[in-house]
Amino acid sequence: MQTILKSKTVEVRIDTEGPVVMIGERINPTGHKKLAAALKEGNFGYVRELAARQVEAGAHVLDVNVGVPGMDEVSLLPELVKVVADHIDVPLCLDSNNPEALAAGLAVSPGKPLVNSVNGEEARLQSILPIVKDRGAAVIGLTMDDNGIPNDAETRLSIAGKILERAASIGIPQEDVVIDTLVLTVGADQNAALVTLKTIELVRRELGVNINLGASNVSFGLPDRHTINQAFLALSFGAGTSCVITDPVKLARTVLACDLLLGRDPYGKQYIEHTRKQQKA
Repeated sequence: MQTILKSKTVEVRIDTEGPVVMIGERINPTGHKKLAAALKEGNFGYVRELAARQVEAGAHVLDVNVGVPGMDEVSLLPELVKVVADHIDVPLCLDSNNPEALAAGLAVSPGKPLVNSVNGEEARLQSILPIVKDRGAAVIGLTMDDNGIPNDAETRLSIAGKILERAASIGIPQEDVVIDTLVLTVGADQNAALVTLKTIELVRRELGVNINLGASNVSFGLPDRHTINQAFLALSFGAGTSCVITDPVKLARTVLACDLLLGRDPYGKQYIEHTRKQQKA
């Protein structure tokens, strides 16, 4: 199954058969003091720098988040969307918990963007899915609901099915919903990664849709997080993940190496080209 995203001129296909699509996560002020300060000051030069650096490192899509306390997301998100879209021509992933901000951002986003995100909570289903449908966008569906994040794969699978059914009921095709199986830190629960990996396998087998993952949560609170993140990405790709929200500067080579080992990179062309490009840089 393919989920198609578009910018002004670039088309990106998230494909269940790979290769993995990387969504650059760095335009997000959460835990990023320099970016939060830049947004408050209206310093969009730093945003342009982050956008360019991620695409140069291999990002296929850029996540855009303006969740700074005290800032007006409804006005700031569309402004930032225009800044990024004018500077870098890749599809965008609009990331906000505010439906009004998402609608405003989608109105100025070129091509076919991705929305991050909806989940199984009734209020979110009712507020987000109509916005996605009206814009003709794609959406990430998180496997959590009004009861929180389930501790078992079967319940997460059920929530994924619910999101797909509700999306279909208002005319959003199955291929335009990318399911995020969620991951919690193994520092608090040694089985957290196992539950996520099982959920990925179940969603892939039972629903056949594309699967997204924000992998960095798995290592929260632990030493040498990079090694844990690399290992978890590899395991998740083998289980069926087709899209990942990550820092391409740190992890693009890991993603490309996994594609190579899984037979998704004929003759290693993408891995070799990326490696040579980075060595020259």
